[in-house]
Amino acid sequence: MTALRSLRPTLCTLAVAGATALLAACTVGPDYRGAPAVAPEAASAATFVRTPAQGFVTTAPAPSQWWLALDDPQLNTLIAAALAHNPDLRAAQARLRASRAQLQQQRAAELPKLSADAAAVRLRQPDLSALSSSGSSTGSSGRGPLQLYTAGFDASWEIDLFGGTRRAIEAATAQSEAVDADLADTQVSLAAEVAQAYIGLRDQQQRLKIAQRTADLQQQMLALTEQRRAGGTAAEVDVERLTTQVETTRSTLTPLAAQVEISLDQLAVLTGKAPGALDAELAESGALPTMPAGVQVSDPTTMLSQRPDIRAAERRLASSNAQIGEHIADFFPKLTLYGDISFSAGDPGHLFRKANATWLGAPYLSWNVFDFGRTLGAVHGAEASRDEAIAKYEKSVLAALQDANDGLSRFGHQREHLATLQKVQASAVRSADLTRQRYRAGTTSLIDLLDTQRTEFAAQQDVVSGQAELLKDFVSLQKSLGLGWSRYDDGATTSQSPAPGLTRPSS
Repeated sequence: MTALRSLRPTLCTLAVAGATALLAACTVGPDYRGAPAVAPEAASAATFVRTPAQGFVTTAPAPSQWWLALDDPQLNTLIAAALAHNPDLRAAQARLRASRAQLQQQRAAELPKLSADAAAVRLRQPDLSALSSSGSSTGSSGRGPLQLYTAGFDASWEIDLFGGTRRAIEAATAQSEAVDADLADTQVSLAAEVAQAYIGLRDQQQRLKIAQRTADLQQQMLALTEQRRAGGTAAEVDVERLTTQVETTRSTLTPLAAQVEISLDQLAVLTGKAPGALDAELAESGALPTMPAGVQVSDPTTMLSQRPDIRAAERRLASSNAQIGEHIADFFPKLTLYGDISFSAGDPGHLFRKANATWLGAPYLSWNVFDFGRTLGAVHGAEASRDEAIAKYEKSVLAALQDANDGLSRFGHQREHLATLQKVQASAVRSADLTRQRYRAGTTSLIDLLDTQRTEFAAQQDVVSGQAELLKDFVSLQKSLGLGWSRYDDGATTSQSPAPGLTRPSS
């Protein structure tokens, strides 16, 4: 019996500890089970619906740094400079650091709060007994000063009985991962924007070069015709027609030159420089990047897993789901443990003696029983936000599938269109050469020569524009596949595990 009596306090202590542990392990609210399936047949298909039959390789994953396939060192340098110095990208990096800092603060809320205080008080009071009844005093002196020294430590710890704090940490973690994906999406868009602007610049420079060469050739023809008119072998109308043709061609030079300058300034700003900073480096006309012989395209499942905008939408869905449990926890009691120990003495040397110590320990239970629907309204609002996040995720997946299929369709049809333009150009060049020989021999009219020259000029311009459009479609295709980003690390130690069904691509 004596042994049983001695065991009772121990058993009670264990029971209380076990009950507290079970309560602490309770986490209210819906657990996140992953994003819903969207267009499962299209998402799990072996290829995209609009993948062209030829010119695409689907057996190997597409490289993240897709621009290296264009074999243009200047483009590589510009994209690297943009990824290092672009203001929009640095702003996105700052937003990520801020979200990680907020996550760190949220995690700290799960731990106890400790504080310390100390004070030294010196007080002198007047000697009231020396004061006369009339309120006057002569030669009185005050009491000696009073001294008091205090030091104390206090702590408070809100026990997360129903998981409200854990849900808040879960929501903040998912939100931080969403901002991380936003940064990746900014990288994807930035790399594509630099490539588009660079291709546009080279396209404009090439067409300006063709227009200038054509204008020079037409000027030579005009001078020759004026000599023939002086000799009586050409009519005045021929000179006027050639003059019109020369001025018409020259009229295209000014807008093309303006477009070149605009593209130069756009590239400068994208790389974090002032307008005009790249003129010396890029003003000289250069060739268009080289289109790779084969284009690597992943399957829809891989594309959906590496698109950062989908990753961001999925992580925001996880965050909104956790916020439901965070608000549901407000229905239940909150337990806070308070503790305080302090010392006070008139002599600092005796401050920390046991006799001068006071301590306090108290559990504090609070329960907001009647809030007139505030908590319920917060829960319903969180559920609505979760439903909105589901809809946005579904929209992101469908938009990504459409984006990839449209990019494949445009690229395939533009490649066929370019092949047709090249055939037209080859025919126009041969026709112009033959007509030019016949004109010199005097067997054809100037009108026929001008027509063939206009056709040749237009065909050259169309081919260059077609090549540029094909390259731009290639860039858009890589962007639609979610390529062109790498993991950003600011040294934080946040845990960012992939969401169910989604994995990060290696760059």
